[in-house]
Amino acid sequence: MITLSTISQVEMPVDVYKDANDRFRTWYFPSHDFTLRTLWTKFLVVGTQRVINGSASSVFDIHVDKIDMQWAEKLHEIDYAIISDGHWFFRKMYLYEGDKLIGCVFCTDTNVTNVGLSFAIRRAFQTALKFVNGCNECRDLITLIRTFSPAHFEHGTWNDGGRCNRTMPLSEGKVNLGGTEWEVRNVQVEEVERAMMNGWKRYRVLDVTKAMLMRADGHPGSHWNNNGMDGYNDCVHWCLPGPIDAWNDLLLGVLKKEPSLH
Repeated sequence: MITLSTISQVEMPVDVYKDANDRFRTWYFPSHDFTLRTLWTKFLVVGTQRVINGSASSVFDIHVDKIDMQWAEKLHEIDYAIISDGHWFFRKMYLYEGDKLIGCVFCTDTNVTNVGLSFAIRRAFQTALKFVNGCNECRDLITLIRTFSPAHFEHGTWNDGGRCNRTMPLSEGKVNLGGTEWEVRNVQVEEVERAMMNGWKRYRVLDVTKAMLMRADGHPGSHWNNNGMDGYNDCVHWCLPGPIDAWNDLLLGVLKKEPSLH
């Protein structure tokens, strides 16, 4: 986890809180009077999983204009927020605004417009950053957007034979800056720039996408006999030391530029 792995080398934290699903966590470092929190959300905005034939499906109803308060309600208690999101949007979704259906993603419905992945992510980030801008109690908050980090599935997706078993980084020339991952990254950066122009809050970008596109070797994949997900390779949740550790260096570099830290 970004930051926790770095700080815990100096001081072991007090495990203050963990919810039943291990999604909301709080750690406290007494000697540094520093609190670290993880606030979990699928889409930044309200998303409801559809139940089909009595079972949870992989289809979601997303209200792109309604913030997910489970994470957002805690922002006024935080000095620095790192927002990262994207992978949950890679599934069939129906989008609503003002409680009216406005489109879908990864769908083939004849009577609903497929608005595309980037539209859904853009609207979710717009709503999230609009909430930050309107948070009167968040006046000193610095919000950092960590851009999209690819999963590097090859020869299929997570549930149809995809794998991430490369052992060497890609060269810069082999990185695809025209693919979906880069498109998602551009949407995120554009919305941060828009928020900076239109708001009085402080925003920063942790732009990790290009560097992470090169690190296709960063996933354990089949090299650790990962069969925990019904035999599927997990190229998202587990990473080897190195690539994600670099995010800490980037975060520290960005924070060092903040006047409040000098």
